[in-house]
Amino acid sequence: MRTWPTDRVAFGGDYNPEQWPREVWDDDIALMTQAGVSFVTLGVFAWAHLEPEKGRHDFEWLDEVLERLARAEIAVDLATGTATPPPWLSRAHPEILPVDRDGHTLWPGSRQAWCPSDQLFRSHALALTTALAERYHDHPALAMWHVGNEFACHNIPCYCDTCAVGFRTWLRARHTHLDALNEAWGTSFWSQRYTHWDEILPPRRTTTFANPTQVLDYRRFQSDTLLDHYLAERDILHEVSPGVPVTTNFMTMHHFRELDYHRWAPHQDVVSTDHYVVASLEHPRHELAFSGDLTRGLAGGRPWVLMEHSTSAVNWQPVNPAKRPGQTIRDSLTHVAHGADTVGYFQWRASTAGSEKFHSALVPHAGADSERFREVARLGGVLGRLGELVGSRVEADVALIWDFEAQWAVGGPGMPSGGGLDYPLAAHTIHRLLLDRGVACDVLAPGAPLTGYAVVVVPTTYLLSDDEAALIAQAADAGADVLVTFFSGISTRDDHVRLGGYPGALRELLGVRVEEFFPLLAGESVALAPTGGGHTWSEWLTVGADTEVLAHYGDGPLAGRPAVTRRAVGAGHATYVSTLPDDEALGLLLDRVLSSAGVVGQAGASERVEVVRRVSAEKSWLFVLNHSAEPVTLNVPIGWDLVEQRQVSGELTLPPDGCAVIRERVAT
Repeated sequence: MRTWPTDRVAFGGDYNPEQWPREVWDDDIALMTQAGVSFVTLGVFAWAHLEPEKGRHDFEWLDEVLERLARAEIAVDLATGTATPPPWLSRAHPEILPVDRDGHTLWPGSRQAWCPSDQLFRSHALALTTALAERYHDHPALAMWHVGNEFACHNIPCYCDTCAVGFRTWLRARHTHLDALNEAWGTSFWSQRYTHWDEILPPRRTTTFANPTQVLDYRRFQSDTLLDHYLAERDILHEVSPGVPVTTNFMTMHHFRELDYHRWAPHQDVVSTDHYVVASLEHPRHELAFSGDLTRGLAGGRPWVLMEHSTSAVNWQPVNPAKRPGQTIRDSLTHVAHGADTVGYFQWRASTAGSEKFHSALVPHAGADSERFREVARLGGVLGRLGELVGSRVEADVALIWDFEAQWAVGGPGMPSGGGLDYPLAAHTIHRLLLDRGVACDVLAPGAPLTGYAVVVVPTTYLLSDDEAALIAQAADAGADVLVTFFSGISTRDDHVRLGGYPGALRELLGVRVEEFFPLLAGESVALAPTGGGHTWSEWLTVGADTEVLAHYGDGPLAGRPAVTRRAVGAGHATYVSTLPDDEALGLLLDRVLSSAGVVGQAGASERVEVVRRVSAEKSWLFVLNHSAEPVTLNVPIGWDLVEQRQVSGELTLPPDGCAVIRERVAT
């Protein structure tokens, strides 16, 4: 068994030698060595090659590839190959295929064509996992096991009859009795009350809005069912291949919303994720940083693995722009700045056929004689010099609450602004403005410990339990500045609205009472006094005697009413924002909150330049990342730039998309 590279930031990506003739394999190894590749993920979509017929395995090609990688001292993250069943399995057992909301079978021909509840599929997947573990558990190239791939990317929600049975079993475990389920789902509404478990179905296509708590529970069920599948494979690997860490690649990206990673993360030996820049987002580089901070939170603050991202264009967006020279390195170092100790890509060599043939790769179609591969080789050199910071952490003064279940519920049926209120909007906006101020931020689950944070942000946290609300109040009482945005604390975990006025669970903490929501139409805005404006949302707000009004609505039906408030709580404060202010107004409010809490951002950070520090017990490293197409100049501390291998002191100029990783003289 090989240990994971720790003398450098590990560098590599998905390797698919089964797509290529053997004569290419030697070239692959030579180019990997040239580029500084230290790991590969192997066999992710190789089931049809590993088991071409039921029960007949072909491991000779994999043996050969593993031996070559072992000789080259390249660590292997070996996949179980179970992400997509081979055609022979789907043909023999079409019942394993997923079914959409309208009852249509989703047929083979793509990937992940399997029902998450189907036990026949699981038995075949576990058999392959066992065979691989038994053969390779002590192979000198093996450093990590990789279960499946991007769980739930394509095959949930599934609404088949098998899932219906599984859903009922899951509901029995969660609610125990039908009376409890009826209470949780509010089935007295619309004559939905159940008298037998077999009456319950998945939330398939129906006449109008489905029951919101049924929809929420179904999303929980599907996430838990896939987690159960992951655990079944993981447990085999732990038993047969003890001591080898096991992971699966999350997708902590803006548009992926299928799994509750807070429930998945504790079951990972190593937390890993995939991230791809989405060109259509208004602030794509900020979304990249948010993903890194979220993944770091899932990892409990420990370093994590970036399993996949892209050297340049992807193939699945409406338009797939290429990255500018320098962006390949800059995007990778941005992930490292936010806690990654491994940088991986999809994939090693660009495919000549298949759905992802125009997806960029470490070796592009143009081959090694290309500017893209030369930049890849430069990146390998840089990551090879960063071994001294492996294991270090990002220390943050700000905690931001992120809840996958609240995201599901806000996107559920019958909401006040179904098309206008997107759960991530407030969280991403506040995180973006903090990033531009050089303020590090941990993204945490509701209920996570908040001790030690100077600022706690609670953005659109629609679902809150009593215990979760109490932790937020305790943080304020202990001295934190708590910032809560609109549509938070509204409902219980069963999505029952808390009575007495919004924001329900946080009303007493904030010293405010919302009588009615006034969601805004697309393109509509409200003025704020004394300055600024708001969009997306507004509320009819009243305040308590000990609550200060920082801003009023300046026009519209709420003109003159409070919009932003602040209240002293114990040793801290609680601020409430009942709209989403424009960047200028929200930035001024954040500056006030940060100043009150004594939080100071990294010097030189701006909308164009990202500045993040990683620290160990003895050293610190300052990442300075130019996210613009123009050169930038800023002041930095005395230190050694590991990127350009130069002494820096005072003024630093970075080229377009340029980066510096400065080893500072003293840990800060």
